[in-house]
Amino acid sequence: MKEARIILADDHVLIRRGLKKIIDGEDNLRVVGEAADGLELIDLLENTSADLVLLDISMPHMRGIEAIKEVRAVRPKIKVLILTMHSSKEFLCSAMQAGANGYALKEDSDVELITAIKQCLDGRCYISP
Repeated sequence: MKEARIILADDHVLIRRGLKKIIDGEDNLRVVGEAADGLELIDLLENTSADLVLLDISMPHMRGIEAIKEVRAVRPKIKVLILTMHSSKEFLCSAMQAGANGYALKEDSDVELITAIKQCLDGRCYISP
């Protein structure tokens, strides 16, 4: 399997740093960019080649659901995995309808997150258990 390039989009620096450490510790996964909000993410996608965006729903300037739609407009083939604290069906349905490939919760383990990333990269849908 070739190395998968991942962009992190979360407004919390500590979360991004932790995610980067987890992801970069895996063979064939590498974080290639980080964004603190949806607007930064869209700008980053214009100049960065990536296979997957790991996206928080609750961010300033452009919320995650809006960002999914923008990502789809700019890069229709990129995979989008939501990583959020929101476990409600309303958020899940909104994200999937907007075009997300998966929905993981921040309370999940690091092992579960890697499973979610790999499933989405393989073209399968992932929903946190």
